[in-house]
Amino acid sequence: MIILYDVPSNIPQPWAPNIWRVRLILNYKRLPYRTAWIEFPDVEATLRGIGAPPTSIKNDGRPVFSLPVIVDPIRSPQAPIVLSNANNIAEYLEVTYPARQIFPEGSRALQALFVHYIQEIFVKPLLPIMVPLSHQRLPERSQSHFLSGTAPSYLSVPPEREQAWRAVEEQFDFLANLLDKNSGTDGDGVVTMGHEVTYADFAIVSVLIWIEKVAPHDGWVRVRQWNDGRWGKLWERCKSCMDVF
Repeated sequence: MIILYDVPSNIPQPWAPNIWRVRLILNYKRLPYRTAWIEFPDVEATLRGIGAPPTSIKNDGRPVFSLPVIVDPIRSPQAPIVLSNANNIAEYLEVTYPARQIFPEGSRALQALFVHYIQEIFVKPLLPIMVPLSHQRLPERSQSHFLSGTAPSYLSVPPEREQAWRAVEEQFDFLANLLDKNSGTDGDGVVTMGHEVTYADFAIVSVLIWIEKVAPHDGWVRVRQWNDGRWGKLWERCKSCMDVF
């Protein structure tokens, strides 16, 4: 059984988008897995202990360890595969377990570019809203781990919040206009590529889940209605992949 490492929360469901990207794939491919919960202060020691590769290297040469991480003993119980980084994990799962593919032939490079856009550009306006709210959803010990001075504060003044959500909506509008090119004969107007879900969809849906779990009243109620309900439809399309084991 595959082990997926995730961070615990003080709300019933997990919310971290990069980890949800991997969980969506595991569920979609119907692979047996369980979640191992580790608090942020324990992440580095735990990942070093299982031999996980670092996610990046700091300028001073020190390794950075972060989630998601999977341990896969299915093919080799005596020498399980240990992987970090959501994109690396996605490609490994596709190659190792090709049934119910998430990278249709010839799409890997374009999907990698699309996911990079989601990670580096699309979510940027969300960060001032979602990072403080996500911090509040962590257990107290994990919250304290991030406190170098004061906790990140949510935009408490209503005009500031509305301005921030308008900036988020602009990104959703831009993406919706692009994805509309795949409607009609080229697609169903819901998923990114044609008629079947792909890794690109999971990249978007993981952000939607983040909003739905962490900002259900202030965020998800508006996002799910934007662009003629496109994002609510995509969430519903992938709902069957949202189990947590």
